[in-house]
Amino acid sequence: MSFTVAITGRPNVGKSTFFNRLLEQRKAIVDDFSGVTRDRQYGVAEWSGKTFNLIDTGGFVPQSDDIFEKEIAKQVNIAIQEANAIIFMVDVSTGITNLDESMADLLRRSQKPVLLVVNKVDNHNRMMEASEFYSLGFEHIFFLSSISGSGTGELLDAINDLNVDDEGADAENEGIPKFAIIGQPNVGKSSLLNALVGSERTIVSDIAGTTRDTIHTHYNLFNKEFILIDTAGIRRKAKVHEDLEFYSVIRAIKAIDEADICLLLLDAGKGITAQDLSIYSLAVNKGKGIVVLVNKWDLMEKETNTARDYEADLRKRLAPFNDVPIIFISVTEKQRIFKSIEAALEVFDNKHRKVTTSKLNDIMLKAVEQYHPPVVRGNAIKIKYVTQLPTHTPSFAFFCNYPDDIKAPYRNYLENKLREQFDFKGVPIRLFFRKK
Repeated sequence: MSFTVAITGRPNVGKSTFFNRLLEQRKAIVDDFSGVTRDRQYGVAEWSGKTFNLIDTGGFVPQSDDIFEKEIAKQVNIAIQEANAIIFMVDVSTGITNLDESMADLLRRSQKPVLLVVNKVDNHNRMMEASEFYSLGFEHIFFLSSISGSGTGELLDAINDLNVDDEGADAENEGIPKFAIIGQPNVGKSSLLNALVGSERTIVSDIAGTTRDTIHTHYNLFNKEFILIDTAGIRRKAKVHEDLEFYSVIRAIKAIDEADICLLLLDAGKGITAQDLSIYSLAVNKGKGIVVLVNKWDLMEKETNTARDYEADLRKRLAPFNDVPIIFISVTEKQRIFKSIEAALEVFDNKHRKVTTSKLNDIMLKAVEQYHPPVVRGNAIKIKYVTQLPTHTPSFAFFCNYPDDIKAPYRNYLENKLREQFDFKGVPIRLFFRKK
């Protein structure tokens, strides 16, 4: 089950700074100016082995005449509805404001767990001043500093306590592959689902964004069984104006969480865009298997090597992880649509492939002998042992004497050798280096 946390609060309390700290990157723009975060930011945070989706919402200003603040207020309401837990951030340096009280009133009516976070508490005096926020009446209250990071550990522990896997929720469909059809609006996702199941299961129209919610279809024909998840299109954030579309984006991200394999649908005429790459990266970072489907191939003008050149260009754009099946399809003409499902089932098998430790060591230690890790600071790095870890995404632990000195080029070499020797096509691989 995917767990989603929304960071809410009035403008300028430090939500984006906190969001960047949890994601360990500068993804949200930070500025001391009301309304900088107008579109939602999304990311995946990790703490003590548990991951969760994080949404950075815009500053909440109810009953405002400003058009952006009105839109932000609507989208904050949607984030509250969709999130599993809500971080309500306030600023100790300004105390409780009317906007904080309006936000608190909105959140008290919510059935979701609310974690009140008093930000900018970075000295003893401010800790004393922060006690006034107990009057807002929330059970869970945390004092921290987004800039320095002090106090964030206790908050993340509390989020982890709420982030309980719902075991048994999918017991009925356990072991059945789940395929999410993802991509930008109007590339043919709903048409693909209808073509596969042979019925008008979803509404199809030329208007982008017709599918507002995720739709699950159980397929069990021709000795093949799987669940298809049709998601709303993920549009670039700059174009997410409409309330329902923001709701759709959160649902699409949750569908990626739920799926084993993502079928990334591209429009052959448009090629792969920056937003397609963003969707692709999101699925890769979540460790999902991927099949790339280039739709509307029947409309393309072709020469002798059109498909070969198109595929080569795609792989260049998808690098560094480009070991994925690429299939050229036409949903309207039903060209190669069942081949895409066969490819997805193969990727599903690859994702669950287990390599015996003896076979792994025989092959990988020979690869290490052929090309030794570079010497670092006069230290010769020696890899002694390799084993596969019991994780959902294929992960391998390499035990060596200086694990922190293994650099990206050698890590890539080992990953390429694993892909060469064992079939992990379409699946991201995780490599870990540990002290022997």
